[in-house]
Amino acid sequence: MGLFSFDKKKNLDRGLEKTKESVFKKLSRAVVGKSRVDDEVLDNLEEVLITSDVGVETTLRIIERIESRVARDKFMNTSELNSILREEIALLLEENNSGPVVGFDKPLPAKPYVIMVVGVNGVGKTTTIGKLAHHFKNAGKDVLLGAADTFRAAAVDQLSIWAGRVGVEIVKQDMGSDPASVAFDTLSSAVSGNKDVVIIDTAGRLHNKVNLMNELSKIRRVMQKVIPEAPHEVLLILDGSTGQNAFEQAKQFTKATEVNALALTKLDGTAKGGVVIGISDQFQIPVKYIGIGEKLEDLQVFDRNEFVDSLFS
Repeated sequence: MGLFSFDKKKNLDRGLEKTKESVFKKLSRAVVGKSRVDDEVLDNLEEVLITSDVGVETTLRIIERIESRVARDKFMNTSELNSILREEIALLLEENNSGPVVGFDKPLPAKPYVIMVVGVNGVGKTTTIGKLAHHFKNAGKDVLLGAADTFRAAAVDQLSIWAGRVGVEIVKQDMGSDPASVAFDTLSSAVSGNKDVVIIDTAGRLHNKVNLMNELSKIRRVMQKVIPEAPHEVLLILDGSTGQNAFEQAKQFTKATEVNALALTKLDGTAKGGVVIGISDQFQIPVKYIGIGEKLEDLQVFDRNEFVDSLFS
């Protein structure tokens, strides 16, 4: 493991500390006084997973898998439960299209590669865009930002600050401008400027859900006039610290547009990191990035094996 990988793993361990501590405390209570995995231990484990924001449906799937192993092996020590749980969660993430680990320095499938970023206000959308731009630029990619969240007064200014901080170009218009027009201009500039990556910010909240759906659909249609396959990636940003609220947001946005990648932020400040497992399972959409702190390096490409290792090591 190289120095970067070691540092990345160390940061991940630190970022998931609160979740790990919470899960292990609950697991210890679930098996206290027990030497073997029986119905009571499984009931307790179910409660541990649900209260760790894994989600009811995903929890039941995990419990069923462990029950099958208990039935097959006839006898199972509670001391084995930690490693079994770890194995089953890793398998679940693999089955649920968590996708291969693709770093920022890997070749992109299109040029320019267009990422449309969606999510409610306050989840860390603008910050995540800034960090993505930083990582892509560091990997040698030429990045262009598009400030298409023209409904919120601070959104364009915040994205402009990030563009300046990271050292990438930005396309913007006045507040209240047509977001689709900003997206069109951004993609046109990207094509003429031979950019590698385009990241488009969008509104997190409009007057109602219908307006939001219509706006996102319009942005997609207009982008496709410039690049027929755009956007190549619709990245939904979710605040991991909100637990079950993140599930609800995922439901709304997957209805509003064709989300094909997820980023979960603010995992360092919460014991609700189990939401990563549940979201991945319920929506069958790959978790691509996780945010585990405020530093630029604290946005990481999601590696399911490293994640499970940090959670259960």
